Amino acid sequence: MLLPAKAEVARQLRRYRAWERVMLASPQDREVRSTFEDSGYTLCVLMGKRCAREAVEAAERYLRTSLVTYVREQGGRTRLSGTVRQKPPADRRSARQ
Repeated sequence: MLLPAKAEVARQLRRYRAWERVMLASPQDREVRSTFEDSGYTLCVLMGKRCAREAVEAAERYLRTSLVTYVREQGGRTRLSGTVRQKPPADRRSARQ
């Protein structure tokens, strides 16, 4: 599972919250609404969620927990003891042969 840098998630979450406040202050402004929706979409992509609310919740949870805890909560698998494979599997041939 690839996860974004916490600094980038924090930056995008701040951007989303800022545009959310602006959009709530002037909901009739189409440019503001569009920018707000774009910031929500960016969070969705970063956090791998389908809607902005889920992405915001995931981003907040990601920022307040450790990486291992977050991955476990998401049901993912991590490899903490990085085993390095020295050679390709036996059933595959090297491109050099």
